[in-house]
Amino acid sequence: MGLVSGLLKAGIAKKIVDEARKPQNQAKAKEMLARLRARRGSRPT
Repeated sequence: MGLVSGLLKAGIAKKIVDEARKPQNQAKAKEMLARLRARRGSRPT
């Protein structure tokens, strides 16, 4: 059971890394980070 769980987690991690390497997904990630930073910066403390 542990072996199957480990293989499943490795497969999911590989899929995430592969998707993150795609240029269109990198652009989406940068936009999302910029929005989060802008929102965090506009909050009063």
